[in-house]
Amino acid sequence: MTRQVGITGGIGAGKSIVCQIFAALSVPVYAADARAKYIIEHDDVLKKQIVELLGSRAYLANGDYDRAWVAAQVFNNQHLLQNLNELVHPRVFEDTNAWAAKHQHQPYVLKEAAIMNKRAGDGNALHKIILVTAPLALRLDRIGARDPQRSAQQILDIIERQMPDEKRQLLADYVIVNDQRRPLIDQVLALDAVLRNA
Repeated sequence: MTRQVGITGGIGAGKSIVCQIFAALSVPVYAADARAKYIIEHDDVLKKQIVELLGSRAYLANGDYDRAWVAAQVFNNQHLLQNLNELVHPRVFEDTNAWAAKHQHQPYVLKEAAIMNKRAGDGNALHKIILVTAPLALRLDRIGARDPQRSAQQILDIIERQMPDEKRQLLADYVIVNDQRRPLIDQVLALDAVLRNA
């Protein structure tokens, strides 16, 4: 099976733009959060489990996952969040492996996910992990520009609830710094050359 490389980073760090550059280099990218939402809305067994856990309000009348409502329920309830993750993560893991199997001809594929709690190879299918970082002020600006309805304090609250970069760096094999000073494309090109030849 082709090598899976994880790519992670806090909200506003710039994972998406980094993944777009990798994709432009013909590297397949699995967007775990987007796929998770798709699975949550289309896997009937999982939908039933989520409704049993959270209640029928987890889904709108048209069948769409009510992400905002669910987020509000789990935001301050770590136990409930853990139970939800224990339902969703195994299905995403299976989906990732099936997707990766379709790209066996590639030197490597990227799995983009906001949450990564283990080093590569530590009970997961990842061979390496890339961390995307950015200064806090830049992250606040980026999030504020794309989510203008959020206050600066709300954004800070989200950031504070995420794993800090210091801990993420302990998991990462490579770091890409998205600080608008170091050229992003150059960093991705250099890392792509390393990963293709690893």
